[in-house]
Amino acid sequence: MRRRLTDSRHCCTSYRYSLSGRKGKWRTALRSTPTSHVSLAEPIQLPPPFTLVRLRESKDAFADACRIAPKSGAGTLVYVGRFDLAEFAVVLEPGEPLRTARRAFYAGMVALTDALRAYAPPNKTVTIGWPDAVEIDGGLVGGGRMGWPSSVREAARPAWLVFGAMIRTVAMADQGPGIHPLASALDEEGFGEAGAAEVTESFARHLMRVFDSWQVDGFDSVARDYLSRVPRERRTVLRIDESGDLLTRRVGTDRVERSELVKALAKPSWLDPKLGGPRL
Repeated sequence: MRRRLTDSRHCCTSYRYSLSGRKGKWRTALRSTPTSHVSLAEPIQLPPPFTLVRLRESKDAFADACRIAPKSGAGTLVYVGRFDLAEFAVVLEPGEPLRTARRAFYAGMVALTDALRAYAPPNKTVTIGWPDAVEIDGGLVGGGRMGWPSSVREAARPAWLVFGAMIRTVAMADQGPGIHPLASALDEEGFGEAGAAEVTESFARHLMRVFDSWQVDGFDSVARDYLSRVPRERRTVLRIDESGDLLTRRVGTDRVERSELVKALAKPSWLDPKLGGPRL
């Protein structure tokens, strides 16, 4: 099932997922996979469009989602049950060329930060460091990333995209206050009982809302939501163009600085490969 999403530039996008029962228009088009393992000890309740694939703690949700994406189909959400991290990745099937389809990354980041804001204490600020880092009151808690088939050309439609995320839910016990001043975790920020399962469930719900907003109001609505969470210098104007690049212009000048999304996504700014999680 394909949904048509049209932005203000009249560039059509479709993302394959199901909204079962919505005005009788959508049908369930997702299926389970043989690798799906759901724990009874920690149930995860996802909306009907999503199919849960659960991995053991030592696995990599993003890598596995990219591996199974060609066969598993849109809406497959791969989840790794870890004590200290909310780690998951979701498969999307775009209906436009890779060059513009990558803008779905911004939809994923809006949904991810909305998922956290739903549990945040009133005095906590959830922000995005362009393009992929998530911070709470200036402390890095994780971020998002995106994958696609390596062989696909920019002008061709990719068979799949994968949006993956990691959020640090619990600080390790041997980290005292001030040891890692630029890093944080949900438990340190007063997020209460919001653990991996809650963040994942909240993300799935908010991702549906973001795509619905894209359909109704165009991509510009997603871009506005995203940019409202990006700290900026005074007297600057930020815009996201059709290819997903960030354009920065100082008020009173015509000079525009371009930051390329595809280059930024090549190496997640928040990820420490040695730790297998967000940087400290």
